[in-house]
Amino acid sequence: MAEAESLETASEHERILREIESTDSACIGPTLRSVYDGEEHWRFMEKLEARIRNHDREIEKMCNFHFQGFVDSITELLKVRGEAQKLKIQVTDTNNKLQESGRELVTEMEELKKCRSQQRNIAATMDQLTLCLPVLEMYSKLREQLKTKRHYPALKTMEHMEHTFLPRVNPYRFCTIMVEDIPRLREEIKEVSMSDLKDFLESIRKHSDKIGETAMKQAHQQRNLDNIVSQQHKIGTGKKVKKDGVIGFEADVDNTSPMSEQDSGILDVEDEEDEEEVLSAQDLVDFSPVYRCLHIYTALGAQDTFENYYRKQRKKQARLVLQPPSNMHETLDGYRRYFNQIVGFFVVEDHILHTTQGLVNRAYIDQLWELAVSKTMSALRTHSSYCSDPNLVLDLKNLLVLFADTLQGYGFPVNQYFDMLLEIRDQYGEILLKKWSGVFRYILDLDNYSAIPVSSEEEYKRVMGQFPFHDPELENQPFPKKFPFSEFVPKVYSQIKEFIYACLKFSEDLHLSSTEVDDMIRKSTNLLLTRTLSNCLQNVIKKQHVGLTELVQIIINTTHLEQSCKFLEEFITNITNVPPETIHATKLYGTATFKDCRHAAEEEIYTKLNQKIDQFLQLADYDWMRAEHNGHASDYLVDLIAFLRSTFAVFTHLPGKVAQTACMSACKHLSTSLLQLLLDTEVKQITMGALKQFNMDIEECEHFARSGPVPGFQGDTLQLAFIDLRQNERHQQEEQCLCTVPQERTGQAEAHRYRGKTAQESNQQHVPPPLNLLQSFPPSLPPFFPVSCT
Repeated sequence: MAEAESLETASEHERILREIESTDSACIGPTLRSVYDGEEHWRFMEKLEARIRNHDREIEKMCNFHFQGFVDSITELLKVRGEAQKLKIQVTDTNNKLQESGRELVTEMEELKKCRSQQRNIAATMDQLTLCLPVLEMYSKLREQLKTKRHYPALKTMEHMEHTFLPRVNPYRFCTIMVEDIPRLREEIKEVSMSDLKDFLESIRKHSDKIGETAMKQAHQQRNLDNIVSQQHKIGTGKKVKKDGVIGFEADVDNTSPMSEQDSGILDVEDEEDEEEVLSAQDLVDFSPVYRCLHIYTALGAQDTFENYYRKQRKKQARLVLQPPSNMHETLDGYRRYFNQIVGFFVVEDHILHTTQGLVNRAYIDQLWELAVSKTMSALRTHSSYCSDPNLVLDLKNLLVLFADTLQGYGFPVNQYFDMLLEIRDQYGEILLKKWSGVFRYILDLDNYSAIPVSSEEEYKRVMGQFPFHDPELENQPFPKKFPFSEFVPKVYSQIKEFIYACLKFSEDLHLSSTEVDDMIRKSTNLLLTRTLSNCLQNVIKKQHVGLTELVQIIINTTHLEQSCKFLEEFITNITNVPPETIHATKLYGTATFKDCRHAAEEEIYTKLNQKIDQFLQLADYDWMRAEHNGHASDYLVDLIAFLRSTFAVFTHLPGKVAQTACMSACKHLSTSLLQLLLDTEVKQITMGALKQFNMDIEECEHFARSGPVPGFQGDTLQLAFIDLRQNERHQQEEQCLCTVPQERTGQAEAHRYRGKTAQESNQQHVPPPLNLLQSFPPSLPPFFPVSCT
């Protein structure tokens, strides 16, 4: 067993030795460790020494076998060493020679090396300069753009630098400075562009007046051109507008006409200016600051900020523009400047709306327009109410129409302004009525209230041209001859036509139909006739200094004016082209007006006749105790009858019923007044002589009545006015016995009854009864003759 273990150990040691011989010495450690881990390592050492001795013997055998070759090799090596020494000397000499000859080359090579290094540096520098030069050029361009205030291109240049060129050359210090400078330049551009915008806003605020004036002038020229084209079209289609000419007055009335044909214009554009080419309103304004600022803020991403600022500032300017001056109503220039500024403001805003995207929008414009309409209409209502000049109101209307047409051309709704013009039309009508009231008063005050004499054909035609009057009998009369009416008839008629023309002028360009214009003119003319002219005539009639002759002439004049109303109807029809038979046509009330004035004049005639009779009766001085009569009528009564005859002779041109009513009224009043004298309570005694004198006065009155001072009475109708007087006179004669009349006589009660009756008639102003009541009396009564007392 022990022998088996020793064999196994020996074989293991043999394996380890083979492994040591064949293994790299670096990996022998684990092998040796396995030897020392065993218990018989000393045996291994013995085997190892024995193996070493074997190898030594083999080396020795090998060396002995190759020794001669080794000696020969050493010998050869020694020979080679000598030759190598010689070669070394030769190489050293060659090297020295080479070093000596290559020293210049090394110097040149060093220089070449330096040149190549410089060349590389130059190339690198050129490459970097190639990258930097565009940056520097663009920066120089940026500075030049900023200097010339080309801010939007400067922003584009800045953006190009920042995103394209600067990233390529970022390491350099100047690039860092540029990068840090760009935000500051952007802010500077924003400030400069905002400053330009502020200057622009201030400029358009100052020049809105001129912009609006130019826009309104263009609208005026366009409207004139449209009117010319329209007129040419009407002429081409055979349509013709009829319009009567207005014939002027003589020197005394030329200045009384409130309106004239020259009052219709509002823009006094001279011929030279019409021929010149007028710049458009947009051409007067340089909008580049707005566009530049918008582009700049858009490029900077601050468009909303810019839009809000612009709209806020323009709203402030709108409120300033819409604030009218306190004295605007004094002159047309005040209104014109106000309208020009408003038009200028909205022309600018309309241009901005159509040339920019988003700066202003339609909702913003509509909001400003609603504010403008509200403010302007309020201002116009306030200031136009102060105006009392019809010419100024007419010019204001024309200016307002042009204002509305101008803005309508830019797309703004202007219907409210035309509605307001209808309000101003009513005010204009009131002002016209007030002005024409003064004109009528002036004409009536200057009239001589006598028939117009003409001594030549020219004078006759002049009057006929002023007033539509046709009388074949007058035409056939030789010169000199007289028209039945006085001067104020043709003057008043012409002034009525002037008034109609004034109303027509206001209706022009209001976009009204012919029917509406006709209705407006007729209503205004009715107010002129029924209120203004009627009041003027009534005032003249009521004046104290107007006598019977003037009243008679007024009646004649109003009769002719009443007859001329149909010609006024035709005149209105001709200028409006609306037939009078149209279902909605308003009729003129001139006939009723002149009738009322004539009736007032008739009443005044009756009153003044009675007053004149009372003045004559105040001269009556009856001596009721006289013994004998004078043998003729009293002087005062003779003068009174003469006055009545001459007065009624003037009544020949009056309508028959008027003259008859006036004559009957005068006779009734005379009869009543004489009866009052007879039945006066202060008369205590009456003699037969006094009664006979009173009887002769009554006979004078009856003789006057029988003489027919006014034609047209049937039979003794006029004598019936003195019937009560005759009955009372007869009653007095029957009771008279040339003695004192006692207070208690039975006839006193009858006298008191008559006194009460006459007093009542006196209190009623002796209004004459109508003719049909007078004709109800019997056609004839038995005459009453004075009865003599025995």
